[in-house]
Amino acid sequence: MRLFPAVLTAALAFSAASLALAIEPDQAIRETLRQVQPDLAIESIAESPMNGLYQVQLDGGRQLYASADGQFLIQGYLFQFKDGQASNLTEKAQSEALARTIDAIPEKEMVIFAPKLPKTHITVFTDTDCGYCQKLHSEVAELNRRGVEVRYLAFPRQGLGSPGAKALASVWCAKDRQAAMNKAKARESIPELQCDNPIAKQYELGQMAGVQGTPAIILANGQMIPGYQPAPQLAELALSAR
Repeated sequence: MRLFPAVLTAALAFSAASLALAIEPDQAIRETLRQVQPDLAIESIAESPMNGLYQVQLDGGRQLYASADGQFLIQGYLFQFKDGQASNLTEKAQSEALARTIDAIPEKEMVIFAPKLPKTHITVFTDTDCGYCQKLHSEVAELNRRGVEVRYLAFPRQGLGSPGAKALASVWCAKDRQAAMNKAKARESIPELQCDNPIAKQYELGQMAGVQGTPAIILANGQMIPGYQPAPQLAELALSAR
């Protein structure tokens, strides 16, 4: 999800008087966010590691921070400095949440290329007509050889009404999805098919997770790698994220 650019301005403009009577921080924060963006999908609200600051977990892994009274919102990274080391708490929490979300997707809703004995996996938000997606797909066999399972989710870059979305739907509706994906990524024509498919749901998930282009690669630990990486480097990253 691309977070609303005017969220902070709108939140600060929200009347503090209506929140003054709120008893619980959860209630106050939800009320502010409801006024700012009514359809914002909130997974949970809890105290953050920083005193007085609350962590708002959004569906798809993204996070916001808020004051207990809901009058102040922060969109950005929270770092902890300890023993001379800086730890990005936001990035860590977002990765963990995204990994949980990805792992909850049934395999039957993906297009999967797996070795016989996978050591780890990557999940790739892809578009069939994306040049770097095609380049990455040409190296799937090498990734498999190195023990990396490749799991595809759909992300039509031009939107759900685009030719790319129709092509992705045809892949997902094919009897042999792997063969259809191979042809589509090789710029070969495939039969136009329609069926009950997860393209819209996966596109929405990608937006909520912050995908802005393809390929967007999610490692097993939820870390997002934006853009193409050569198979040797990508396999090394994937294996280290198990």
